[in-house]
This record gives sequence, structure tokens and C-alpha cells, in this order.
Amino acid sequence: MDKLPVKRALLSVTDKTGLSGFASFLADNGVELVSTGGTFKTLKDAGLPVIQVSDVTGFPEILGGRVKTLHPFIHGGILADKDNPEHPETLKKHGIKPFDLVCVNLYDFSGALAKGLDVRSTIEEIDIGGPCLLRASAKNYHSVLVLPGVDFYAEAMEEMKSGNMAVSLDFRRKTAAAAFAATSAYDAMISKWMLGA
Repeated sequence: MDKLPVKRALLSVTDKTGLSGFASFLADNGVELVSTGGTFKTLKDAGLPVIQVSDVTGFPEILGGRVKTLHPFIHGGILADKDNPEHPETLKKHGIKPFDLVCVNLYDFSGALAKGLDVRSTIEEIDIGGPCLLRASAKNYHSVLVLPGVDFYAEAMEEMKSGNMAVSLDFRRKTAAAAFAATSAYDAMISKWMLGA
């Protein structure tokens, strides 16, 4: 799929810089917004129509927020290949709605390290759901636009404005590569900390 229409977005970000403006652009152009925890609150406080992930999954956030997005209603909607006729049929059979855009930036692990927290507290700053969302949507860039950081908001909006709310395959490939780079750097930072370097 060359041009991907953006109709439904999942937003879950630690760095909320520019989030309200970007989400307002999406909502103003008819994109359904789905979100988690603090991101949901930020969007709701901005007066935007947004759906909680727990309302999509039918399951609450559990284990102190460790499990929020790890659910087939989320990852099925991200990983479905829209060019494979069997995948949309499978989604329909199971009542899963596809996502077209996934906007995620990761927990600030470097900031946690700078605070000098104890080991158990530092471990709680390791993002699990975020990297899963980034990797899933980056793997499926033929069918999903992934935005792994605030630096991509402006370019994404330009893509959508010029494409009648559709984004090009080249742009999706570029942001997918950036998403894999982000998760790789994140894992390397955690590994270095765990080895005591």
C-alpha cells in the first residue's frame, strides 16, 4: 500500500511536547484517538475526543500500569497487514479495529538514571509496552505509520495535509527505521546499566 489513509491513531507518550497540537490536528481531520493513562488525561484536559485503551480492550490497566496495551485488541489492530485480504477478515471476525498511526515515545530511562534511584525503582522506569508498540508498528510499516518521537509531528502533519490525510510508504519506512533505532538505543542503555557500566 503506497498511500495509507489515517483514520485511527494510538497515542501513548512520555514526552508530551506538542502532543495537544498534533492530536488536535488529527481530531479535526476525523481521526479517532485512542490513548493510555497520562496521555489520555492530557488529551481529555485539552478538550479532545479520546478513547481509553481500557475501553478498547475491555480490561483495566493492571500491575501498577505494567500492563496496559499488551492485548490482541491493540496489537492485532497494529499488526494486521492491510494488503493481505485474510487479515482484515480476521480482525472483523474478532471485533478488532485496525490502527493506522501509532505515536509512542518511551519512558525517560536516562532521566531515571540521573535521579540515582535504587535498583527496584529504576527497574520500574523500564518501558515494556512502548517498545512493543514501536516494534510492532515499525514491522508493519506497510500498513501503519509509526511516530517514535515529537520530532516527527510536523513532517507527519505535512504528509497528511498534502496527501488528503494519507501518508506515503517512503515516509512510513523512514519513521519505522527511526523506531527500530530508538528501541535499539533504549535497550542498549538498559543493558549497560544492568551490567554496571
